[in-house]
Amino acid sequence: MVDKKNRGDAVVVLGLGRFGGSLAVELVGRDVEVLGVDSDSRTVQQLSGQLTHVVCADSTDPDALTQLGIAEFGRAVVGIGTDIEASILTTSILSDLGVPDIWAKAITLQHGRILERVGAHHVVQPEHDMGERVAHLVTGRMLDYVEVDEGYALIKTKAPRWAESKPLGELGIRKKYGVTVVGIKKPGSGFTYCTSDTLIQSGDILLVAGETDKAERFAEET
Repeated sequence: MVDKKNRGDAVVVLGLGRFGGSLAVELVGRDVEVLGVDSDSRTVQQLSGQLTHVVCADSTDPDALTQLGIAEFGRAVVGIGTDIEASILTTSILSDLGVPDIWAKAITLQHGRILERVGAHHVVQPEHDMGERVAHLVTGRMLDYVEVDEGYALIKTKAPRWAESKPLGELGIRKKYGVTVVGIKKPGSGFTYCTSDTLIQSGDILLVAGETDKAERFAEET
């Protein structure tokens, strides 16, 4: 088991299906200690060599979670998706145990609202969020899209032709489009912060932040 003194920095992932399992493996790859919990012994066996610790247990059983010392973990992720009742009950137990940072996967908006009511601090909808993201990419000229808050997005797009060889400060992008260019990527290099003196060239990739509809409108100008 994860050392008691380190549990505040460790993450417990309950439900090791496609979402929870891949998340747990990714966390371990980022040097995070992970306790994986799943009721399916085959899933536990498959992940036994990939996670810091993995156990077969029923996450809807308060006694089982208490015995595992889940209350001492700083973060928990409920990766259960298809069994909505188990997802809600597990989240509620984690809240009763006083876990300070609870993340839970939802498969519908209603499911997500219930999870918030029973104690989830963060609700994620992987299928919905990915579908929305891909829809923006398919219908627009953006290279990438992330909605960081409701109605506010961060997009990656090509520099518009009309900005060629002009410093950012002279383009008036914020005044005209209501968005802010926060980063730039020159061919063959990584992203860097922008200043008013940053010269925009053909082939540059811009990182732009703003209200979703305004960011989309700017991307259409590229």
